Amino acid sequence: MRPILKNKLYLYLTEFFTGMSVMAVELGASRLLAPYFSSSQIVWTIIIGTIMIAMALGNIYGGRKADKDPDPDKLYRRILIAAVWIALIPLLGKYLILGISAVLIFSVNSNYLIWAAFAACMLIFVFPLFLLGTVTPSLAKYTMENLEDNARIVGTLGAANTVGSIIGTFVPTFVTIPAVGTAWTFLIFAGILLALALIYFFSGKGKRAGAWIALLLYLPACLFGHRSDFAFWKTDLLYEGESVYNYLQVEDTGDSVILSTNVLFGVQSILRKDGRLTGMYYDYALASPLMAGVEETEDFDVLILGMGTGTFGSLCARYFPNARVEGVEIDEKITDLARKHFEMPAELPVATYDGRAYLNAVDRDYDLIMVDAYQDITIPFQMSSLEFFTLVKEHLKENGVMVVNMNMRGQREGNINQYLADTIARVFPEVYTVNVSGGTNRELFASENPALLERWAENRALLADQPELQAMMARVEGGLERYEPGPYLMTDDQAPVELLGMQVIDDLIRDEVAYYKGIFRDQGLNGLIEAFSF
Repeated sequence: MRPILKNKLYLYLTEFFTGMSVMAVELGASRLLAPYFSSSQIVWTIIIGTIMIAMALGNIYGGRKADKDPDPDKLYRRILIAAVWIALIPLLGKYLILGISAVLIFSVNSNYLIWAAFAACMLIFVFPLFLLGTVTPSLAKYTMENLEDNARIVGTLGAANTVGSIIGTFVPTFVTIPAVGTAWTFLIFAGILLALALIYFFSGKGKRAGAWIALLLYLPACLFGHRSDFAFWKTDLLYEGESVYNYLQVEDTGDSVILSTNVLFGVQSILRKDGRLTGMYYDYALASPLMAGVEETEDFDVLILGMGTGTFGSLCARYFPNARVEGVEIDEKITDLARKHFEMPAELPVATYDGRAYLNAVDRDYDLIMVDAYQDITIPFQMSSLEFFTLVKEHLKENGVMVVNMNMRGQREGNINQYLADTIARVFPEVYTVNVSGGTNRELFASENPALLERWAENRALLADQPELQAMMARVEGGLERYEPGPYLMTDDQAPVELLGMQVIDDLIRDEVAYYKGIFRDQGLNGLIEAFSF
């Protein structure tokens, strides 16, 4: 036995830093998966569940191994392997995720994101955390010298692990991920584990080859894996990075600048360089100021919950100079990017706040409130409930209008948009919807004003000098339908937005890949390769 094991403090430090690293890897896992699969409660459940499975199996294996073969070298060798594996995650993890996704997209017919996230967790994270799960029972074996104080020792080890886990929860969230990113977070905590094992192996005589190999593997992992380029196939990004809440990507497409908060699903904000309408849902939402009587008042107050980079606010300011726009955006980094890349004026007020919390705090009424708060692929549950929409209504002026962007309109009965629209119809008597051409969005307009459409027509008549906007309103009119409410309802107590969002994603993916699945079924891999050869 190496002399360092006689120092009980070192054993407790091993337990402490192992607990810290496990939690850091868990939080890093959520950030690694989020750009591809979202950061919804479902994905978090998969991460926590698979990690708990790994730790439980590690506990069982570690206890049996410590009883049958109590060799500390083998424990610290497992820590070495776990450290190197975790260090390689930033370098190889994103390729494994896309490889798993490519395989499953052709072999799974339902719950694609769930299966893909689960397979990614099992392949990438289970093995190193299984190895770290062996630490606690092994240390208990090496720490105890007699049975008189065994409970105290187990309790102290448990406390060291718990305190480490607490620190490992806060440090990545508030320090390392915002400051240096997910990749460096993995590398930092892998380095801590590596240092623990190196101290052990170099503290006395014995085999050190494994320690040297681990160190030689860790260094190139730091050199080549430190970048957080989740969309590694894109080389023309203006910005790619992370905030406390999101993965963020700003891309210049030539005629536009766009913001995405994930790699695989859609565009969150857009700035057209020629100043024209975007061709997206923001254009359809411009019907809402006219429905609320923007041409009838000098001061027209607009609140946007989910400001993003300010696309809708900028359009309102351009077409309606009397509009006084303010926004709420929970991610301050997005606001910073908006001012740098999306021409958001410095004087435009944007509160860094949760949308619902802001409504609870502010004592103001608005002519128009836009709800456009999306978290990855779904709506935050607290901004989808009956109680929330009631709160919105309380902050509207007389005959004011709420417009809601509903992404991923579904086809099956009981989809997320039906739930949202039915819930809103419990609060507002006048509800109209229009599908966005060429996309999966649907805009919903709600008000207590029974003359909503008449007011819209009157205000549209005053747009003689805005032919582009007039043409857009004609398109909205062609698709606008009065919504007939159904039985669905979401409340603060029950709002299954993640499951409903996953259902729509499944349907969209199934429709998109049906063509390629047919080629693969009929012509095999060669036919599929030819189909992707442009």
